[in-house]
Amino acid sequence: MAKQDYYEALGAQKGADDAELKRAYRQMAKKYHPDANPGDKAAEEKFKEVNEAYSVLSDQQKRAAYDQYGHAAFDGSGAGGGFSGMNADFDMGDIFGSVFGDFFGGGGMRQQQAGPKRGNDVQVNVQIEFEEAVFGTDKEISITINDHCDACGGSGAKAGTTAESCRHCGGTGQERVQQQTMFGTMTSVRACSICRGEGKIIKTPCEKCSGKGVVRKTKTIIVSVPKGIDNGQSIPFRNKGEAGERSGGKGDLYVKVYVKPHKLFTRNGNDLYMDMDIHFAQAALGDELIIPTVYGEEKYSLKAGTQTGTTATLRGKGVPNVRNPRSVGDLFVRLNVTVPTSLNEKQKDALRAYAAEMGESSDGEKDGKRSFFGKKK
Repeated sequence: MAKQDYYEALGAQKGADDAELKRAYRQMAKKYHPDANPGDKAAEEKFKEVNEAYSVLSDQQKRAAYDQYGHAAFDGSGAGGGFSGMNADFDMGDIFGSVFGDFFGGGGMRQQQAGPKRGNDVQVNVQIEFEEAVFGTDKEISITINDHCDACGGSGAKAGTTAESCRHCGGTGQERVQQQTMFGTMTSVRACSICRGEGKIIKTPCEKCSGKGVVRKTKTIIVSVPKGIDNGQSIPFRNKGEAGERSGGKGDLYVKVYVKPHKLFTRNGNDLYMDMDIHFAQAALGDELIIPTVYGEEKYSLKAGTQTGTTATLRGKGVPNVRNPRSVGDLFVRLNVTVPTSLNEKQKDALRAYAAEMGESSDGEKDGKRSFFGKKK
């Protein structure tokens, strides 16, 4: 099969300068890179073509030969023939390092980092009462996580021994592999096949952790839940997560809080809301109400003539701000005037007397005229 034109492979014009070629190469390499197209053989082949094209066109001498003789300049069949059997040292990693920096982890492939590895973060859920969310509380929780092995101190090596530097890679965790190609010797970098990228070899692994440096442990910790925490919020605890391998640092622990609903109060931000029923006489004559709050009962002077749906506000009887506990929300109480559903004769007579005193008859007539409600009746 005929090889694709190198300029077409990069999507660049024949007269493109170095900056344009580099820009075109970046776009095509990112598009067809194996990390972006896992398992896609067609993309892998295209990626190879793109790198092959750029390796030639980015070199002024090779580009001049290609512009004059095309692909024949490199297979010995053309008039130039000067590049057939060339022994250029083409390093794929150098191209990626100069064009992409660390975008693909160096060398066009992902590298395994040697040395200690930070542990994973952990999330646990805890359920608390409504009042505990308002006032704060301490909760005891149990978690099972990877923790440093006590027998080896997290090193993975048996007590009394230490890990040795890998002689194959010199402790770097990486090895360079050379392959002969049509361009000469290509060099790539990969994780060391002996130490698997760790840079060290444990000849006598710890029996308890099998050389990993971590073991599964069930731990009990005390979680301090702050005042004002809201449902669904998380509390971070630094360095309380899983221990990392090879004496790596610990991850973080996140405790997600779920708050049980309250039978009286609903919460919106730092404010609380509730409904309270009052009698008609209380609304008409006024009264001193006893209103329940999360802090205890509070007295409230109800004005005469209060209408149903009126909201009473109790300042500072809400929830503390979780970031500033001195700032406390309010409690809003919606007052609902209740209508009795069953009356005895004495109570009915009293209401009739009230209606007469107000100039209304029992059928809604007032001052000889039918009132609005009387007409509706």
